Amino acid sequence: MNIEIKNGRVIDPKHGVDQHHTSLFVAEGTVIGMGATPAGFVADQTIDATGCVVCPGLIDLGARLNSIEAELAAAVAGGVTSVVVPPDADPPLDEPELADRLVHRGDEIGKARVLPLGALTLGLKGERLAELAGLKKAGCVAFSQANKPVVDTEALLRAMEYAATFDFAVWLQPQDYWLSRNGIAHEGEVASRLGLAGIPVAAETIAIGTIIQLVRITGCRVHLTRISSAAGMQLVHRAQHDGLPITCDVGVHHLLLTENDIGYFNPHARFCPPLRAQEDRQALSDSVAAGWAAICSDHTPVGADDKLLPFGEAKPGATGLEVLLPLTLKWAEAAQVDLPTALARITAMPARVLGSSAGSLAVGTNADICVFDPAATWQLAPEALKSRGKNSPWQGYMMSGQVRATLVGGRMVYQAQQ
Repeated sequence: MNIEIKNGRVIDPKHGVDQHHTSLFVAEGTVIGMGATPAGFVADQTIDATGCVVCPGLIDLGARLNSIEAELAAAVAGGVTSVVVPPDADPPLDEPELADRLVHRGDEIGKARVLPLGALTLGLKGERLAELAGLKKAGCVAFSQANKPVVDTEALLRAMEYAATFDFAVWLQPQDYWLSRNGIAHEGEVASRLGLAGIPVAAETIAIGTIIQLVRITGCRVHLTRISSAAGMQLVHRAQHDGLPITCDVGVHHLLLTENDIGYFNPHARFCPPLRAQEDRQALSDSVAAGWAAICSDHTPVGADDKLLPFGEAKPGATGLEVLLPLTLKWAEAAQVDLPTALARITAMPARVLGSSAGSLAVGTNADICVFDPAATWQLAPEALKSRGKNSPWQGYMMSGQVRATLVGGRMVYQAQQ
């Protein structure tokens, strides 16, 4: 189908494009032109994007799909066209058949692209290496333990050596098992006042330090997920400055919330890793603005019953796919970051982490496109969400930025009701 998206503000952060009142042209699933109408082009469908931003589809580096149909519908409603899925499903994605089934199910649903992370070890137990080559052939983009530890450092070294041999990327959430195993909140004033067991920043920095040394030994490409502290981010930046093949991301909630948002044991503010101090939040914000880290939703749909529990028993996480865009815009406004830079952190930068050509509106690329109204407001109410997970510390808040249309491979997979 030939589609013209007209009168929008077209932003392609990867190529420095920011043009107002511009048309974008799509044919046979790819972008074929911007600005002037390509020769012989006749639109089968026209989208009037007056007052809207037209940008590459968002790429989410961390989204759990507890109910794949609902969560992929939530993704495209949030302008997300590709989702990286951690391997901590039930059962874990440690066999090629499981990864192949997930990819094919995503293709059948026909919403956002599904990019699974294969389990680094069998059963995510941190012991025996999973069948990485077979998982790669089945569609896994990298290998991960999700938030499960590899307690045996020698096992992690051998896994990274093997991955480096085949140039496989390894994604790790840095959190020392022994320092974090009993904790549920940031080790600080709030946790002390509320009587909550703390997780110190050292749990993150010790793990990062270990991983960095293993990268120096093996040369393995590593992506560190959900950095939560100023000290942790500084270690990552130093490693990047030294030329090590290390990238990282930050959960969008960690850019906006701190340990104080726990309030009086609010289970919606329980995350893994935990929300940390204000100085950590500020350092993360500055680092993302400077281009040291990408932003992800860390989408974790949790059933209502699992959040209606005491803080220490409630499952960590929050819904994120449908609020990744508005929360990124909220962060950008607070941090005084311009719109193209903010969009780069959820489009071009995640694509670079994946080694993908996505996250772009260049001619010839897949037409994965998000059209959103940055001025539109809506209330984050449970009934407004397509995700099965209604859990969010932002429940009841007004969000700015609403998706009007989402295209994946040139197909209209979401269009807001007018």
